[in-house]
Amino acid sequence: MGGSKGVRSPHPQPCLSFPLSHSEGEWDFYWCDVSWLRENFDHTYMDEHVRISHFRNHYELTRKNYMVKNLKRFRKQLEREAGKLEAAKCDFFPKTFEMPCEYHLFVEEFRKNPGITWIMKPVARSQGKGIFLFRRLKDIMDWKKDTRSSDDQKDDIPVENYVAQHYIENPYLIGGRKFDLRVYVLVMSYMPLRAWLYRDGFARFSNTRFTLNSIDDQYVHLTNVAVQKTSPDYHPKGCKWMLQRFRQYLASKHGPKAVETLFSDMDNIFIRSLQSVQKAIISDKHCFELYGYDILIDQDLKPWLLEVNASPSLTASSQEDYELKTCLLEDTLHIVDMEARLTGREKRVGGFDLMWNDGPVSREDGAHDLSGLGNFVTNTHLGCVNDRKKQLRQLFRSLQGQKKTPN
Repeated sequence: MGGSKGVRSPHPQPCLSFPLSHSEGEWDFYWCDVSWLRENFDHTYMDEHVRISHFRNHYELTRKNYMVKNLKRFRKQLEREAGKLEAAKCDFFPKTFEMPCEYHLFVEEFRKNPGITWIMKPVARSQGKGIFLFRRLKDIMDWKKDTRSSDDQKDDIPVENYVAQHYIENPYLIGGRKFDLRVYVLVMSYMPLRAWLYRDGFARFSNTRFTLNSIDDQYVHLTNVAVQKTSPDYHPKGCKWMLQRFRQYLASKHGPKAVETLFSDMDNIFIRSLQSVQKAIISDKHCFELYGYDILIDQDLKPWLLEVNASPSLTASSQEDYELKTCLLEDTLHIVDMEARLTGREKRVGGFDLMWNDGPVSREDGAHDLSGLGNFVTNTHLGCVNDRKKQLRQLFRSLQGQKKTPN
C-alpha cells in the first residue's frame, strides 16, 4: 500500500469495533449507527484501510421522500435518454407525494381517484411508527391539525414530513394474510457501483387475515415485526418464512417460469434504485452499506418497493432468524475483507452473489433463462440453496493455494 504518513497495512487480525462512542480507543472497523455518522464522520481521520458501515449521505436512498424523489428523477432521465420502455422499468414504487409540501398536488390526485386507500408514513421513522391509512381528505386535515397543536410544538415549527402513497389494495396473500419480503443488499462502492445480493432473507407476515375494510387495524396492514409482536395473537414461528420456503411455495403454485420472472423483476428494483442515487451518494472508499429492502408482492406477482433501510434490524426473533443474521454479518465481513484475502474477482462470497460490478454480472453455471428475455442470466440466487460454508471453504482454500503458487 502507499507510503503516505499515517497509512497502515491491514492487520492480519483486524480490530473490529462495535462501540457506542468514538472515544473507546483505536479501531479499524466501525459498525456505527446513523446518528454517530452524522455527528462524527466529517471530524474523524481514517487511515487507508479503515472501514465504516454507512455512506455519509445514505439518506438519499433510505429516507422515504428522498428515495422517491431520486427514483422519479432517474425515471425522467431514462425516458429522455433511452425512451419510455426503459423508463417504465422504474415503475415499481406506488404513486407518492411528500407532505405537506406537495399537499395541493396530492389533493388533485386524490380527487381524480375517489374511494381508493392511501397510506401515510413519516419520512424518517421506522418500525411502523406513525403510519396510518385513510380514504377521506378530512383525515389529512385532522392529521395536520393534530401535528400542529401538540403540546411540544410551537407555531414556528413545521409539521413533520410524511409521504402519502397509493396503498397496494391487492397484495398477494398466503393463508389469507398479508406479508412483505426483507432482502439484503451490500454496496461496497457507488463509483463504480459494486453491489452484492444475499441469498437468504425472509417473508414477514401479519397475524391477522387481510381485509381492506379494517383500515384502522395495524395488525392487518403492517407486517413489521416491531408492530406484530405487540399483537395478543403473536407467534414468532408463524410470522416469518425463510425466502427459500417462500420461493418453493410460489413455484408450486405458479410454476418456475413465473417465479423466475418475479425474482428477475426484484433484481431490477435493487439495481435501478441504486442507480437512481449513484450520482447523489458521496462514495467514500472507507464506506460500505448493508441495506434492508422491503418488497411487497401483489396478486399479479408484481413486486413493489416499499422502502430501503440503512440499519436493518439484526435482532433475532427465532433460531432461524438468528442463524440467518449471524451468517449475514459474517459474510459481510468477508466481503469488507479487512484481512485483504480476496482478489477482487470473486463473484460469490458465502451467501452473497455479486450482481453488479459497474455493469450486470452473469452467472457462471450456465443456468437456463426461464424468462424468455435472452441468454444473459444475472448472477443472483435469491431464495435458492445457500451452501455458504462449503463455498467459503473452497474459496479460501483456493485463495491460499494461489498465494503459495510462485508467479
